[in-house]
Amino acid sequence: MPGANRLVLDATLTERGDLRYTPAGVPALECVLKHASLQPEAGGERSVDCELAAVAFGAAAKALANVANGTALRCKGFIARRYRTGITVAMHVNEFELLEGN
Repeated sequence: MPGANRLVLDATLTERGDLRYTPAGVPALECVLKHASLQPEAGGERSVDCELAAVAFGAAAKALANVANGTALRCKGFIARRYRTGITVAMHVNEFELLEGN
């Protein structure tokens, strides 16, 4: 089932779990990203301030494990269910970069 599901989010890493490994041996890391901005909406501006659960696997998880809380990031990935049988969503971070000012 093809379709676009791509998210780019500038955010601050506010919580980071410990690096763990899946039963298949893949590195995994859960974290929380905080985003704040002004966004255009209906001819005006909307203030956006939210937190989003996120997870990274593989090389992205290993790299994110070395990033300190409070670091500003540009995260790229997609949205999926946080847990296989749940209804809440999380950002799956495939790649990220440090933003200037860190």
